[in-house]
Amino acid sequence: MLLSQFSRVDGTPQIVARDGPEAYEVKTDLSLYALAMECIEMGQGLRDRIASLGMGVAVDLDALYAKRRLLPPVTHPDPAHLHLTGTGLTHLGSASTRADMHKKTTGDETDSMKMFRMGVEGGKPANGTAGVQPEWFYKGNGTVLTFPGAPLVSPDFAEDGGEEPEIAGIYLIAPDGTPVRLGWALANEFSDHVMERRNYLYLAHSKLRPAALGPELLIGDLPDHIEGTSRVYRDGKVLFEKPFLSGEANMSHSFANLEHHHFKYPLFRQPGDLHIHMFGTATLSFAEGVQTRDGDIFEIEATPFGLPLRNQLAFTPLGKPEPCTEIRSL
Repeated sequence: MLLSQFSRVDGTPQIVARDGPEAYEVKTDLSLYALAMECIEMGQGLRDRIASLGMGVAVDLDALYAKRRLLPPVTHPDPAHLHLTGTGLTHLGSASTRADMHKKTTGDETDSMKMFRMGVEGGKPANGTAGVQPEWFYKGNGTVLTFPGAPLVSPDFAEDGGEEPEIAGIYLIAPDGTPVRLGWALANEFSDHVMERRNYLYLAHSKLRPAALGPELLIGDLPDHIEGTSRVYRDGKVLFEKPFLSGEANMSHSFANLEHHHFKYPLFRQPGDLHIHMFGTATLSFAEGVQTRDGDIFEIEATPFGLPLRNQLAFTPLGKPEPCTEIRSL
Protein backbone atom coordinates (compact mmCIF):
# COMPACT_ATOMS: atom_id res chain seq x y z
CA MET A 1 0.00 0.00 0.00
CA LEU A 2 1.11 3.54 -0.81
CA LEU A 3 0.03 6.50 1.32
CA SER A 4 0.27 10.19 0.50
CA GLN A 5 -1.17 13.51 1.62
CA PHE A 6 -2.42 16.56 -0.19
CA SER A 7 -3.39 19.98 1.04
CA ARG A 8 -7.13 20.64 1.26
CA VAL A 9 -8.50 24.08 0.40
CA ASP A 10 -8.30 25.05 4.08
CA GLY A 11 -4.64 23.96 4.23
CA THR A 12 -5.19 20.83 6.31
CA PRO A 13 -3.79 17.48 5.08
CA GLN A 14 -5.94 14.78 3.50
CA ILE A 15 -4.61 11.20 3.52
CA VAL A 16 -4.73 9.28 0.24
CA ALA A 17 -4.22 5.51 -0.16
CA ARG A 18 -3.77 3.16 -3.08
CA ASP A 19 -2.91 -0.48 -3.70
CA GLY A 20 -2.75 -0.07 -7.47
CA PRO A 21 -3.13 2.72 -10.03
CA GLU A 22 -6.29 4.19 -8.45
CA ALA A 23 -5.93 6.47 -5.42
CA TYR A 24 -8.69 7.37 -2.96
CA GLU A 25 -9.16 9.70 -0.04
CA VAL A 26 -9.14 7.91 3.30
CA LYS A 27 -12.29 8.70 5.27
CA THR A 28 -10.65 10.65 8.07
CA ASP A 29 -9.90 14.24 8.98
CA LEU A 30 -6.68 13.20 10.69
CA SER A 31 -3.21 13.81 9.29
CA LEU A 32 -1.05 10.74 8.74
CA TYR A 33 0.99 11.73 11.80
CA ALA A 34 -2.14 11.85 13.99
CA LEU A 35 -3.49 8.63 12.49
CA ALA A 36 -0.18 6.85 13.16
CA MET A 37 -0.19 8.02 16.77
CA GLU A 38 -3.74 6.71 17.09
CA CYS A 39 -2.66 3.36 15.63
CA ILE A 40 0.18 3.09 18.14
CA GLU A 41 -2.19 3.79 21.02
CA MET A 42 -4.73 1.25 19.68
CA GLY A 43 -2.12 -1.39 18.85
CA GLN A 44 -3.33 -1.51 15.25
CA GLY A 45 -1.36 -1.43 12.00
CA LEU A 46 -1.75 1.38 9.47
CA ARG A 47 -3.11 -0.90 6.75
CA ASP A 48 -5.77 -2.38 9.02
CA ARG A 49 -6.74 1.00 10.42
CA ILE A 50 -7.15 2.49 6.95
CA ALA A 51 -9.23 -0.52 5.87
CA SER A 52 -11.53 0.02 8.85
CA LEU A 53 -11.94 3.73 8.05
CA GLY A 54 -12.77 3.06 4.39
CA MET A 55 -12.15 4.94 1.18
CA GLY A 56 -13.85 8.06 -0.13
CA VAL A 57 -13.67 9.79 -3.50
CA ALA A 58 -11.05 9.03 -6.14
CA VAL A 59 -8.05 11.35 -6.36
CA ASP A 60 -5.93 12.39 -9.36
CA LEU A 61 -2.46 12.43 -7.79
CA ASP A 62 -0.76 13.63 -10.98
CA ALA A 63 -3.04 16.67 -11.14
CA LEU A 64 -2.39 17.48 -7.49
CA TYR A 65 1.35 17.11 -8.12
CA ALA A 66 1.19 19.53 -11.03
CA LYS A 67 -0.65 22.06 -8.83
CA ARG A 68 1.95 21.60 -6.03
CA ARG A 69 -0.72 20.46 -3.61
CA LEU A 70 1.04 17.23 -2.68
CA LEU A 71 2.62 17.27 0.78
CA PRO A 72 5.29 14.99 2.14
CA PRO A 73 3.49 11.75 3.06
CA VAL A 74 3.94 12.56 6.74
CA THR A 75 4.93 15.71 8.62
CA HIS A 76 5.05 16.77 12.27
CA PRO A 77 2.73 19.53 13.55
CA ASP A 78 5.81 21.10 15.18
CA PRO A 79 8.74 21.11 12.68
CA ALA A 80 11.26 21.25 15.54
CA HIS A 81 10.24 17.69 16.44
CA LEU A 82 11.00 16.26 12.99
CA HIS A 83 14.60 15.07 12.55
CA LEU A 84 16.32 14.68 9.17
CA THR A 85 19.36 12.42 9.43
CA GLY A 86 21.20 9.83 7.39
CA THR A 87 24.01 7.35 6.92
CA GLY A 88 26.65 7.17 4.21
CA LEU A 89 29.04 4.59 2.72
CA THR A 90 26.30 1.99 3.10
CA HIS A 91 25.91 0.83 -0.52
CA LEU A 92 28.17 -1.44 -2.52
CA GLY A 93 30.03 0.84 -4.89
CA SER A 94 29.46 3.98 -2.84
CA ALA A 95 33.00 4.09 -1.52
CA SER A 96 34.68 4.63 -4.89
CA THR A 97 32.88 7.95 -5.46
CA ARG A 98 33.63 9.21 -1.98
CA ALA A 99 37.21 7.94 -2.10
CA ASP A 100 37.80 9.90 -5.31
CA MET A 101 36.42 13.02 -3.65
CA HIS A 102 38.60 12.56 -0.56
CA LYS A 103 41.70 10.97 -2.10
CA LYS A 104 45.06 11.76 -0.59
CA THR A 105 48.07 12.76 -2.61
CA THR A 106 50.13 10.11 -0.81
CA GLY A 107 48.09 7.34 -2.37
CA ASP A 108 47.14 5.94 1.05
CA GLU A 109 43.69 4.42 1.53
CA THR A 110 41.18 7.13 2.39
CA ASP A 111 39.18 7.22 5.59
CA SER A 112 36.06 6.82 3.46
CA MET A 113 37.35 3.57 1.99
CA LYS A 114 38.38 2.33 5.43
CA MET A 115 34.89 2.99 6.79
CA PHE A 116 33.32 1.29 3.78
CA ARG A 117 35.45 -1.81 4.34
CA MET A 118 34.41 -1.83 7.99
CA GLY A 119 30.79 -1.93 6.83
CA VAL A 120 31.43 -4.76 4.37
CA GLU A 121 33.09 -6.79 7.10
CA GLY A 122 30.76 -6.00 9.99
CA GLY A 123 27.66 -4.18 8.77
CA LYS A 124 25.39 -7.22 8.61
CA PRO A 125 25.81 -8.94 11.99
CA ALA A 126 24.20 -12.29 12.76
CA ASN A 127 22.06 -13.35 15.72
CA GLY A 128 20.54 -9.94 16.34
CA THR A 129 23.74 -8.37 17.65
CA ALA A 130 24.89 -4.84 16.86
CA GLY A 131 27.34 -4.50 14.00
CA VAL A 132 29.90 -1.87 13.13
CA GLN A 133 28.77 1.77 13.23
CA PRO A 134 28.08 3.49 9.90
CA GLU A 135 28.93 7.05 8.96
CA TRP A 136 26.15 9.28 10.33
CA PHE A 137 25.11 12.83 9.51
CA TYR A 138 22.52 15.42 10.50
CA LYS A 139 20.63 17.54 7.99
CA GLY A 140 18.25 19.52 10.14
CA ASN A 141 14.67 19.55 11.37
CA GLY A 142 11.29 19.91 9.70
CA THR A 143 12.01 23.50 8.64
CA VAL A 144 14.29 22.18 5.85
CA LEU A 145 11.97 19.40 4.63
CA THR A 146 11.10 20.22 1.01
CA PHE A 147 7.74 19.20 -0.47
CA PRO A 148 7.46 17.15 -3.69
CA GLY A 149 7.57 19.59 -6.61
CA ALA A 150 8.85 22.50 -4.50
CA PRO A 151 12.25 24.12 -5.13
CA LEU A 152 15.35 22.76 -3.42
CA VAL A 153 17.03 25.98 -2.36
CA SER A 154 20.81 26.13 -2.11
CA PRO A 155 21.88 28.88 0.32
CA ASP A 156 23.95 31.90 -0.70
CA PHE A 157 27.12 30.50 0.89
CA ALA A 158 26.86 27.15 -0.93
CA GLU A 159 29.46 26.09 -3.47
CA ASP A 160 27.24 23.51 -5.14
CA GLY A 161 23.84 21.85 -4.98
CA GLY A 162 23.67 18.21 -6.00
CA GLU A 163 21.16 15.39 -5.78
CA GLU A 164 21.55 12.15 -3.83
CA PRO A 165 18.85 9.57 -4.65
CA GLU A 166 18.10 7.58 -1.52
CA ILE A 167 15.60 5.43 0.32
CA ALA A 168 14.42 6.91 3.61
CA GLY A 169 12.82 5.21 6.57
CA ILE A 170 10.12 7.18 8.40
CA TYR A 171 9.76 6.56 12.15
CA LEU A 172 7.45 7.78 14.90
CA ILE A 173 8.51 7.49 18.53
CA ALA A 174 5.79 5.82 20.61
CA PRO A 175 4.78 7.17 24.05
CA ASP A 176 7.00 4.54 25.70
CA GLY A 177 10.04 5.67 23.67
CA THR A 178 9.98 2.81 21.14
CA PRO A 179 10.78 3.76 17.51
CA VAL A 180 7.97 2.60 15.21
CA ARG A 181 8.64 2.44 11.49
CA LEU A 182 5.75 3.85 9.46
CA GLY A 183 7.21 2.98 6.08
CA TRP A 184 9.67 3.90 3.36
CA ALA A 185 9.91 6.69 0.80
CA LEU A 186 12.18 8.08 -1.89
CA ALA A 187 14.36 11.00 -0.81
CA ASN A 188 16.70 13.51 -2.36
CA GLU A 189 19.44 13.99 0.23
CA PHE A 190 20.54 17.24 -1.39
CA SER A 191 24.17 18.13 -0.54
CA ASP A 192 27.09 20.43 -1.38
CA HIS A 193 29.64 18.10 -2.96
CA VAL A 194 32.11 20.83 -3.93
CA MET A 195 32.42 21.83 -0.28
CA GLU A 196 32.77 18.18 0.77
CA ARG A 197 35.51 17.58 -1.81
CA ARG A 198 37.45 20.59 -0.55
CA ASN A 199 38.07 18.76 2.73
CA TYR A 200 36.27 15.68 4.06
CA LEU A 201 36.04 17.36 7.46
CA TYR A 202 33.56 19.72 5.78
CA LEU A 203 31.14 16.80 5.34
CA ALA A 204 28.98 18.01 8.26
CA HIS A 205 28.71 21.49 6.71
CA SER A 206 27.93 20.05 3.26
CA LYS A 207 24.95 18.12 4.64
CA LEU A 208 23.24 21.12 6.27
CA ARG A 209 20.97 21.65 3.29
CA PRO A 210 17.30 21.01 2.52
CA ALA A 211 16.14 17.50 1.68
CA ALA A 212 13.07 16.40 -0.27
CA LEU A 213 10.84 13.43 0.54
CA GLY A 214 9.00 11.45 -2.12
CA PRO A 215 5.26 11.90 -2.60
CA GLU A 216 4.24 8.42 -1.45
CA LEU A 217 4.99 6.29 1.60
CA LEU A 218 5.42 2.54 1.06
CA ILE A 219 4.10 0.68 4.06
CA GLY A 220 5.11 -2.90 4.72
CA ASP A 221 8.29 -4.75 3.82
CA LEU A 222 10.96 -3.19 1.64
CA PRO A 223 12.19 -5.32 -1.30
CA ASP A 224 15.74 -6.63 -0.91
CA HIS A 225 16.59 -5.41 -4.42
CA ILE A 226 15.45 -2.01 -5.65
CA GLU A 227 16.24 -0.52 -9.06
CA GLY A 228 15.67 3.17 -9.58
CA THR A 229 16.71 5.98 -11.90
CA SER A 230 18.15 9.40 -11.11
CA ARG A 231 17.87 12.18 -13.69
CA VAL A 232 18.82 15.81 -14.05
CA TYR A 233 16.90 17.90 -16.59
CA ARG A 234 18.11 21.19 -18.05
CA ASP A 235 16.02 23.33 -20.39
CA GLY A 236 13.57 20.45 -20.85
CA LYS A 237 16.23 17.92 -21.87
CA VAL A 238 17.87 15.08 -19.94
CA LEU A 239 21.34 16.23 -18.89
CA PHE A 240 22.12 13.23 -16.69
CA GLU A 241 20.49 9.83 -16.31
CA LYS A 242 21.80 6.86 -14.38
CA PRO A 243 20.29 3.88 -12.59
CA PHE A 244 20.78 3.38 -8.88
CA LEU A 245 20.45 0.25 -6.76
CA SER A 246 19.27 -0.01 -3.18
CA GLY A 247 17.80 -2.57 -0.82
CA GLU A 248 19.83 -4.83 1.47
CA ALA A 249 21.05 -7.01 -1.42
CA ASN A 250 22.99 -3.97 -2.64
CA MET A 251 24.15 -2.67 0.73
CA SER A 252 27.08 -3.30 3.06
CA HIS A 253 24.90 -2.75 6.14
CA SER A 254 21.58 -4.25 7.13
CA PHE A 255 18.73 -1.83 7.75
CA ALA A 256 18.42 -3.23 11.27
CA ASN A 257 22.04 -2.30 11.97
CA LEU A 258 21.62 1.22 10.57
CA GLU A 259 18.43 1.72 12.55
CA HIS A 260 20.08 0.50 15.75
CA HIS A 261 22.97 2.93 15.45
CA HIS A 262 20.59 5.86 15.02
CA PHE A 263 18.06 5.01 17.67
CA LYS A 264 20.53 3.75 20.29
CA TYR A 265 20.80 7.40 21.38
CA PRO A 266 18.08 8.41 23.88
CA LEU A 267 18.07 11.81 22.16
CA PHE A 268 16.34 10.15 19.21
CA ARG A 269 13.78 8.24 21.25
CA GLN A 270 11.71 11.16 22.54
CA PRO A 271 7.97 10.32 22.51
CA GLY A 272 6.07 11.94 19.66
CA ASP A 273 9.13 12.86 17.59
CA LEU A 274 9.21 12.01 13.89
CA HIS A 275 12.37 10.83 12.13
CA ILE A 276 13.24 10.73 8.44
CA HIS A 277 16.45 8.72 8.16
CA MET A 278 18.17 8.38 4.76
CA PHE A 279 20.16 5.26 4.04
CA GLY A 280 22.77 6.35 1.48
CA THR A 281 23.42 6.03 -2.24
CA ALA A 282 26.08 5.07 -4.77
CA THR A 283 24.91 7.34 -7.62
CA LEU A 284 25.70 11.07 -7.95
CA SER A 285 25.66 13.28 -11.04
CA PHE A 286 28.53 15.19 -9.42
CA ALA A 287 30.71 12.09 -9.74
CA GLU A 288 30.05 12.16 -13.50
CA GLY A 289 31.30 15.72 -13.80
CA VAL A 290 27.88 17.43 -13.83
CA GLN A 291 27.88 20.98 -12.50
CA THR A 292 24.31 21.86 -11.59
CA ARG A 293 22.74 25.22 -12.42
CA ASP A 294 19.83 27.26 -11.20
CA GLY A 295 16.65 25.87 -12.73
CA ASP A 296 17.86 22.28 -13.20
CA ILE A 297 15.24 19.69 -12.27
CA PHE A 298 16.06 16.57 -10.25
CA GLU A 299 13.92 13.47 -10.75
CA ILE A 300 14.23 10.28 -8.70
CA GLU A 301 12.03 7.26 -9.31
CA ALA A 302 11.82 3.60 -8.34
CA THR A 303 8.88 1.32 -9.05
CA PRO A 304 7.92 0.29 -5.47
CA PHE A 305 7.50 3.94 -4.42
CA GLY A 306 4.84 5.14 -6.83
CA LEU A 307 5.18 8.69 -8.12
CA PRO A 308 8.68 10.03 -8.82
CA LEU A 309 10.20 12.75 -6.67
CA ARG A 310 10.82 15.96 -8.64
CA ASN A 311 12.32 19.21 -7.42
CA GLN A 312 13.82 22.21 -9.18
CA LEU A 313 17.17 23.56 -8.02
CA ALA A 314 17.22 27.18 -6.93
CA PHE A 315 20.43 28.99 -6.00
CA THR A 316 20.19 31.93 -3.63
CA PRO A 317 22.22 34.86 -5.08
CA LEU A 318 25.67 35.01 -3.53
CA GLY A 319 26.93 38.26 -2.13
CA LYS A 320 30.65 38.99 -2.54
CA PRO A 321 32.18 38.50 -0.07
CA GLU A 322 29.91 36.20 1.96
CA PRO A 323 28.14 38.45 4.47
CA CYS A 324 28.72 37.72 8.12
CA THR A 325 25.68 36.66 10.16
CA GLU A 326 24.68 39.42 12.55
CA ILE A 327 24.57 38.51 16.25
CA ARG A 328 22.85 40.75 18.79
CA SER A 329 23.44 40.88 22.54
CA LEU A 330 20.67 41.36 25.07
